[in-house]
Amino acid sequence: MHRISLIALTGLAIALSACGKKPAPPPSPDSAAKAHAKTVTVVPVELRAIEGGLIASGQLAPREDTAIIPDVTGYRVAKVLVDEGQWVGAGQVLATLDDSLLHAQVEQQVALAAQQRVLADRADAEATRVKDLDGQGVLSQELIDGRRFAARTARAAAVAQEAAAAAIRAREAHMTVRAPYAGLVIERNVRQGDLSGAGSTAWFRIAKDGEVELAADVAEISLGKLRPGLAVQVTLADGTQVSGTVRIVSPRVDTATKLGRVRVTLPVRPDVRSGGFARASFSGVAHPTAAVPETAVRYDAEGASVLVAGADNKVARVPVTTGMHGNGYVELLTGPAVGANVVDKAAAQLTPGDYIHPIAPSAATPAASAK
Repeated sequence: MHRISLIALTGLAIALSACGKKPAPPPSPDSAAKAHAKTVTVVPVELRAIEGGLIASGQLAPREDTAIIPDVTGYRVAKVLVDEGQWVGAGQVLATLDDSLLHAQVEQQVALAAQQRVLADRADAEATRVKDLDGQGVLSQELIDGRRFAARTARAAAVAQEAAAAAIRAREAHMTVRAPYAGLVIERNVRQGDLSGAGSTAWFRIAKDGEVELAADVAEISLGKLRPGLAVQVTLADGTQVSGTVRIVSPRVDTATKLGRVRVTLPVRPDVRSGGFARASFSGVAHPTAAVPETAVRYDAEGASVLVAGADNKVARVPVTTGMHGNGYVELLTGPAVGANVVDKAAAQLTPGDYIHPIAPSAATPAASAK
C-alpha cells in the first residue's frame, strides 16, 4: 500500500511539472522569410564613364518638305501625272486642272482690253486736235478740257482692262500644278475629277532631294554631351543599321517631357522611309555618371527598375530612368543614389520585400573588366 502511494505522488509531481511549461511561440513572418533568403550577387551604384552608349529613339521625317495645294478653287482635276514614290524635278508638272472655261474668259478679257485700247487711242487723237487752241476762241475752254479729260479716262480704262487680262492669264498659268523643287513624292491625295477647293487637304507632299532624317528625343541631361557632326549609328525598325551624323542639337527643351530634339542626317536610300521609327546610338559620348550593370535593370509593365538591398538585406523596387549603354553598363538618370547596393542578375527571381544573402560580385563581372 505504501508503495502504491509513492508511485501516485511521483506521477502527480511529473504532471504538475509538465503543466508549468509555456508553449514555444510561433516563428514570425520575417524569420520565415529570412530562413528562405536566396544568396544573390549585389553590386553598388557607382560613378563610371560609359563610352558609346547614349541611346535615343524618334521618328523619321523629311529634312525639308512642302505640302502642295492648288492656288485656284472651283476647277476639276483633268490629269494627275505623278504618284507616291516617284522622283520629280524642279518645275515638273504634277497635275493639271480643266481650264476650258477659264480659257474662254481669257479670250474675252483680251478682246475687251483691245477694245479699250482703241477707245483710248481715239480719245487721245481728239485731245491732240485741240492741243493748241487754248484761249483762241475757236472752241470753248470747257470743250477743250473735256476732250483732254476723256483721253486720260479712256487711257486709264485701257490700262485697267489690260491688268485684268494679265490677272486672268496668271490664273490660267496656275491651272498647272508644278513641283517647287526636285525631290521624292511621299504623299498623294488627289484623283482625276476632284474639285479644287480652299482649305483642302494637300494634294502632294514632296521631300526635297529625298532627304529623310531622324528626329530623336534626348533627355535634357544628355543634350549638352552632343554636338553637330557627331557620328551616330541608327537602327531601323527591321534591324538594319545606317550610319548618320548629328545635324542639329535643339536649343529648346520641351517643358512637359524635358526632352530635346536632335536631328540626325541619314543617307538617301529606299529603306529610310518618312514616318518610320528608328533608334540612334551616339558614339564618342563619355562622362562619369551613376551606372549599374545592364543585368541589374528589370523591365516590366511598370517600366524600368532595380531592386535595392536595404541595411536589413530586404529588397525594395526603385523605378529608374536609363540613359547611355556601353561596356555592359547602363546610365541611371534617375534612381538610387551612388553607393546603394542593387541586386544584379537574380533580380527577376525576387519580388519586393524578399530577404537575401548578399555576396560581392566575382572578378568575372563587367565591373572588374570594364575600363
